[in-house]
Amino acid sequence: QVQLVESGGGLVQAGDSLRLSCAASGRTVSNYAMGWFRQTLGKEREFVGAISVSGGRTWYGDSVKGRFTISRDNSKNTVYLQMNRLKPEDTAVYYCAASYDYGGALSREVSQYDYWGQGTQVTVSS
Repeated sequence: QVQLVESGGGLVQAGDSLRLSCAASGRTVSNYAMGWFRQTLGKEREFVGAISVSGGRTWYGDSVKGRFTISRDNSKNTVYLQMNRLKPEDTAVYYCAASYDYGGALSREVSQYDYWGQGTQVTVSS
């Protein structure tokens, strides 16, 4: 129904910026709230942020608030994660996910998302 493919990951230095993209195919993503999560080996998948269907509302995890920005371009079926002032602690595999919107609520729970991308690696050197 919805296929998600992340791109834009790579190796950067602390303090640098990076923008991740998540391209959707299949059905349009315009009816879905979108989330970004990250995960390192041996740790739980961590909520990074979420954005509403229209892009009018966003919600961020405490560890990235003020540094990361989520946006979306529904005409291109793409969501973005702009990451600024990156830290070594941001190193992880980053995943985008889609959650069908039932009334505007945003979720930080993995179980609330219906579709997931394969992930893209972000490595931040000190």
